[in-house]
Amino acid sequence: MDNVPIHEISQVIQLAVAPVFLLAGIAGFLSVLSHRLSRVVDRTRNVDRSIYEAESENHQVLLRLEAKVLGQRTQVINWAIRLSVGSALIICMVVMSLFIGDVALFQLGTFIAYLFVTAMILVILSLLLLLLEVSISTRNLQHGIEHIIVESGSKTSTNTHKAK
Repeated sequence: MDNVPIHEISQVIQLAVAPVFLLAGIAGFLSVLSHRLSRVVDRTRNVDRSIYEAESENHQVLLRLEAKVLGQRTQVINWAIRLSVGSALIICMVVMSLFIGDVALFQLGTFIAYLFVTAMILVILSLLLLLLEVSISTRNLQHGIEHIIVESGSKTSTNTHKAK
């Protein structure tokens, strides 16, 4: 660790730049996940309030089903956030290992490769969880739209029968 030449340190810094850009990408992804989570939490609060204000039992049942789906979405997003943060921490270990390996003259190449692959696996899993959460969200949205169409159709036919 004595008198490490500046050109060696500069090479290590150049090697560390790519993982740092990856960290920036993960930070952006975490921002997307936290925004989705805050939207789900806001919707959950509104649905919970609406359950007690609902006039019909049928409407309460639908709201409880939506609350259950929102709970599932919350869990999926939380896991995606955990995996992304884990990946970011491992990328930080990669950067740190690059410097330690160079300055202390340890052979950490294999260790760094394993760390990087692990980080990528966590990013992939996190992205898959985002895809799952979006799928749950759109499926629930489609179900809600179908219910509104059916319900509005039954109200129209009821109103038609009352008018006669």
